[in-house]
Amino acid sequence: MNDKEIAAKVEMLIRRPVAEVFEAFVDPQITSRFWFSRGSGRLEAGKSVRWDWEMYGFSMDAHVKAIEPNKRLLVEWSADGASTDIEWVFTARPDGTTFVSITNSGFHGDAREKADAAIASTEGFAFVLAGAKALLEHDIQLNLVPDRFPDGLPNE
Repeated sequence: MNDKEIAAKVEMLIRRPVAEVFEAFVDPQITSRFWFSRGSGRLEAGKSVRWDWEMYGFSMDAHVKAIEPNKRLLVEWSADGASTDIEWVFTARPDGTTFVSITNSGFHGDAREKADAAIASTEGFAFVLAGAKALLEHDIQLNLVPDRFPDGLPNE
């Protein structure tokens, strides 16, 4: 297997216009309502930001590799020295809704480690999309990410 074969991918329709959905992922004031607890700045091409999950005492640096407004985001992030890419694709639909696809790829390690990382990432990004959908469509914060591990991150 190569890296392209092992990736996390989640997709969902969000019943809001593409500009609003895209903004929710580039503006940390909005993103912090459904994913991380704090972001150091807006996503801009070539810029690095820090995302904090204060409830877990965890932070991650993200480097924005590409932005196509209302269409695509490409971010490289790293945990424990191993970086992966996250790509968001936003597809505007004729009825004013947006189809969002998130792919996390470039996992490191042997085949089992890559598969485990892809499974964990798929779970996490499914929570992110579900939380974004609830917030953007109904102005409800589901707290999916903080409630995933109510007693803190498990020891690996």
